[in-house]
Amino acid sequence: MSGGVDSSVAAYLLKKQGYDVVGVFMRCYNLDGCAERDAEDARRVAEHIGIPFYVWDFEQEYKDRVVNYMVDGYRAGITPNPDVMCNREIKFGLFFEKALSMGADYVATGHYVGRMEKRERKKKTYGLREAQDKNKDQSYFLWTLTEEQLRRCLFPIGDYLKPRVREIARKSELPTADKKDSQGICFLGNISIDDFLKEYIPEHRGALMTTTGEKIGEHHGTEFYTIGQRHIDADFQFPKAGAVARKPFYVAGKDAATNTVVVAEGDDNSALYKKKVFLTDVHFIDPLFARSIESANDDFSVLARVRYRQPLAKAVLSKQKGEKRGKGIWSLVFDGQQKFIAPGQSAVFYSSGLASGKTMFGGGIIVGAE
Repeated sequence: MSGGVDSSVAAYLLKKQGYDVVGVFMRCYNLDGCAERDAEDARRVAEHIGIPFYVWDFEQEYKDRVVNYMVDGYRAGITPNPDVMCNREIKFGLFFEKALSMGADYVATGHYVGRMEKRERKKKTYGLREAQDKNKDQSYFLWTLTEEQLRRCLFPIGDYLKPRVREIARKSELPTADKKDSQGICFLGNISIDDFLKEYIPEHRGALMTTTGEKIGEHHGTEFYTIGQRHIDADFQFPKAGAVARKPFYVAGKDAATNTVVVAEGDDNSALYKKKVFLTDVHFIDPLFARSIESANDDFSVLARVRYRQPLAKAVLSKQKGEKRGKGIWSLVFDGQQKFIAPGQSAVFYSSGLASGKTMFGGGIIVGAE
């Protein structure tokens, strides 16, 4: 229980369905003190619905496994995704393991995602699908989960729209009914990502270039910029355009070796679009499917997205032959151009066919695009 309305309603629904529910707040690394308020909100909800409540301290582990991962990623010039790592290492890692070791049958969260259950060869298998609320769907952040983990997971609000979740909270008089949703990276609170990173990474100025090779100013270090970034914190002057109004500039590329950042003018600039994506650490939820696709030499048609909330697009997934880019590299070739592909982010795979939402069956980490 995070202290937000979603996990509060998840706990309420499970209690109403007859489960023996225990609420747990995870104390993780936090910079602006909001964790104390959130823990108190979670405790008040637990008291209101009549369930035991505990606080488990994962602060050091979160710093080691999520915060340091994020800092190291930016330091290496990529754009890491701390939400994916938090789910893998903390929520469905340490928390999941501790809960089961203490006798829990299931672990439940307030994620907007659907769990699928089907029987194959006299055995039940489990997977994930999109949530009913496509605007809130969080399947993109859960691609590292395994079928064995999903066997012991519940996602009570996956079939609800957000307004309905708020309505349930209000009718049940939950203390968090009107609490605002958290935004951005959870452990930063109101602290900007740039201010946080500058505590770990020194600024070092470099050339800010246009796609035509013109230097227009200087930036503070490639580590502080990501592909697709519009609000560019740098000292620069727009190239002369006469009486023509300037379009917004976006980060289109960066080179850590030369400490150069390239910007493109206009959100329709061709430099912002790529069609082929290279992936590493590819994971498939279903172990049988993973073994079959690993051994196959055929291409595999998927739906995929390379950013959260990006519309799904048709693509072909295949393992790179000849290992030209290194061992374990996969390629994802889209039917059409995709925008703002940032190394370090996740590409997540889906298949169609379910009326209740598309199946999410795996993903990988982006290492390049062309």
